[in-house]
Amino acid sequence: MKKALFFLLSFLAFANVNAQMVNPVKWSSKVEKISDTEFNLVMEGKIEDQWHVYSQFTPENGPLAAEFKFKDAKGNYELIGKVKESPYKKQYNDVFEVDEYYFEKKVTFTQKIKVLNPSLTTIKATIDYQVCKEVCINQDYAFTFSLPKIVMANPEEVVTNIDSIEADTTQTPKEKVKPAASTDVAQPKKEENRGLLTIFFLAFLGGFAALLTPCVFPMIPMTVSFFTKQSKNPGQGKRNAILYGISIIAIYLILGSLVTGIFGAEALNSLSTNVWFNVFFFILLVIFAVSFLGAFEIMLPNSWANKVDRQADRGGIIGILFMALALAIVSFSCTGPIVGTLLVESASKGGIAPIVGMLGFSSALALPFMLFAMFPSWMHSLPKSGGWLNTVKVSLGFLELALAFKFLSNADLVLQLHLLEREVFLAIWIAIFGTWALYLLGKITTPHDSPLTHISVGRLSLALLVLAFTVYMIPGLFGAPLKMISAFPPPQTYSESPTGFFGSSAEVSKGDLPDGAKIGEHGIITFTDYEKGLAHAKEVNKPIMLDFTGFACVNCRKMEINVWSDERVLSVLKNEVVLISLYVDDKRDLPKDQQYVSKETGKEVVTIGNKWTDFIITRYKTNTQPYYVLTDLKEQKLNEPISYTPNIDEYLAWLKDGVSKFK
Repeated sequence: MKKALFFLLSFLAFANVNAQMVNPVKWSSKVEKISDTEFNLVMEGKIEDQWHVYSQFTPENGPLAAEFKFKDAKGNYELIGKVKESPYKKQYNDVFEVDEYYFEKKVTFTQKIKVLNPSLTTIKATIDYQVCKEVCINQDYAFTFSLPKIVMANPEEVVTNIDSIEADTTQTPKEKVKPAASTDVAQPKKEENRGLLTIFFLAFLGGFAALLTPCVFPMIPMTVSFFTKQSKNPGQGKRNAILYGISIIAIYLILGSLVTGIFGAEALNSLSTNVWFNVFFFILLVIFAVSFLGAFEIMLPNSWANKVDRQADRGGIIGILFMALALAIVSFSCTGPIVGTLLVESASKGGIAPIVGMLGFSSALALPFMLFAMFPSWMHSLPKSGGWLNTVKVSLGFLELALAFKFLSNADLVLQLHLLEREVFLAIWIAIFGTWALYLLGKITTPHDSPLTHISVGRLSLALLVLAFTVYMIPGLFGAPLKMISAFPPPQTYSESPTGFFGSSAEVSKGDLPDGAKIGEHGIITFTDYEKGLAHAKEVNKPIMLDFTGFACVNCRKMEINVWSDERVLSVLKNEVVLISLYVDDKRDLPKDQQYVSKETGKEVVTIGNKWTDFIITRYKTNTQPYYVLTDLKEQKLNEPISYTPNIDEYLAWLKDGVSKFK
C-alpha cells in the first residue's frame, strides 16, 4: 500500500511537466516603419514565470543560443546589421563553465531591413531557441510579417500581425537542451561584477609580468633619472611622475575602448565563440609564444618611436604624454603579446571587459614608474637587470603556448572533430609544462639566455611548482577529473576513453561492444540508435531505459554526475537495463532518404536531433529534457516516465519499480 501511494505521489509531482506538451513562450510580431523602404521587424516573447529563453550571444558549449532565419531575402530585401535584442541577464554556469545570457518574463528581438522589391508584401522568418526551467525545451517558431502597402503619414505608426503561440501547435523542440538559470535576479549582476574583477586581477598580474621583461624593467631607472634631472623641485617631480603614470593608463584604456568600440560589446562575445576566430586566436597566441621563446621579436616600426621621442623632448604635459607613448612603442616587443592575449581573453567575456583588462594591465605597468619617480631613493632596492629578465620572458612564452591550445580545443569541440580530445590536450600541456620545468632547472636554454652558473632559490621554487603541476596532470590521462584545471581541458566524455584507461569501462573493450553501442558515462554501455538498442534489449531480455537528453543539457549532466554516479543507481543502469540515450540537439543531417515531414507536428525532420524530438513528441506527447522512460520489449511503458529528479532515492525507487514490473 505504501509503495503504491509513493508512486501515485511521484506521478502527480511530475504530471504537470511530463504528461503534456509545454509551450512556455507566447510570441507576437509587428512591423515598425522607419522610412518608405526601411522597417523594423519586431518579435516579442512573453515568458512564463521561472522559465528562461537564451540569448543569441550565449557562448558555444553553453545553453542553446537563439538563431534567426529570414526567408527569400535575395532580391526582395536586405538585412541591416544583426538582430538586436532587449537587455539580457548574465550568470555563470558551473556545469558548462561558461556564462549564460538569458531573458526572463519578456524578450524582444528586432531586425532592421531595407526593402528592395516594391511589390513585397510579406516576410517570413523563424527563430530556433531554447527555454529552460527544471527541464529544457528546444523550440522553433515561424513569424509572418505583413508590410504596409501604402506610405504611412505617421512614421511611428505600425502594422501589427499577432502570431499567437496557441495558433501554432506544431512548435517543437529542434535543437539543444540546456540549463535553467537561477531565478535570483540579483545573482547575474553579482556574477558579472565578479567576472570583471577577475579580469582586472589577471590583467594586473599580466602588467606586473610585463614589467619584469627585458624591454620594460631597464627603463625604470632611465625614466626616474629623467624626472629627477628635469624637475626644478621635488614637488614638480612628483606631479610629473603622477601625470606620466596617468598617461600610460590612458593610452591602454584608449586601446581597450577602440577594441570595444570597433567590434561592439556583443559582437566581441559572438566573435570569441566563433570557430574560425578561435582558430585565429590559437595561431595568434602561438606566434606570441614563439616570439617570447626567442625565435624573433615583434616590433613596431622604428620610425614611430623616433617621431614620438622627438615630441617627448618638448617637455611639459605634452612631452610627458609622448614619453608614455614612447614607452608603449619601445616596449611593444615584450608587452604586445601580453596585451594581445589579454584582449583576446577579455573579448570572450564581451561588454566592457577589454576596457577593464587594459585598466588592470596599465595600472600594474604604470604604478612602479610613478612610485620610483616620486621616491627615487627606492631605486636602491631594485634588483639589477640581468639574465633573469629573459627567464621571465621565456616563462611567459610557455604560458602563452599552453593557453593557445585552449582556443584550438574550443574550435574542435564545436565542430566535434575529435582531433584534440582530452588525452591529447593533456599530453600537450604535460609536454609544455614539463619542458618549462626543465628550462627553469637549467637543462634547456633558449637563444637569448645568459650562461647559467647556478640556480637561484626563486627560480628553483618556481621550477618545483611547475614540475608539481606537470605531475598533477598525468593522472588525467587515466581518467582523473583534475578539478583544479577543469575549465581548460575538454570534458571527460570528449576523450578516447571516457572513463579512463583503467576505469570501469576497462572490462569492456570497444571491440566487445554490441553493434551501435558506446561506453558512456561511468562506463555504462549506451546506445544512441533506438532500433539497435531495442534489438540488443531483446537479445539479452532486459528492459529499456530511454534517456531523452542533449549534448548541452545542464540538468541532464547534473543527473549523470550526481544521480547516476550513486553505486546503487549505477548498478541498475549497468546490469539491469539497456540504456538508449537519444540526443534531441544532434545537428548531424539524416540521410536524404530518411528525411520526412512529421505527421504529428507537420515540420520537416532533417537532422538526427529532429528525429528524436519528433519521436518524444509523437510517442510521449512531451518536449522536455531530461526525460526518462522505462519500457518492455514491446515498447510499452513499465511505469510513468519521470524528468529531472535530483533525489537519488526517488530515482532509484522509480528504476527498481520499472525493473520489477518487467520481471
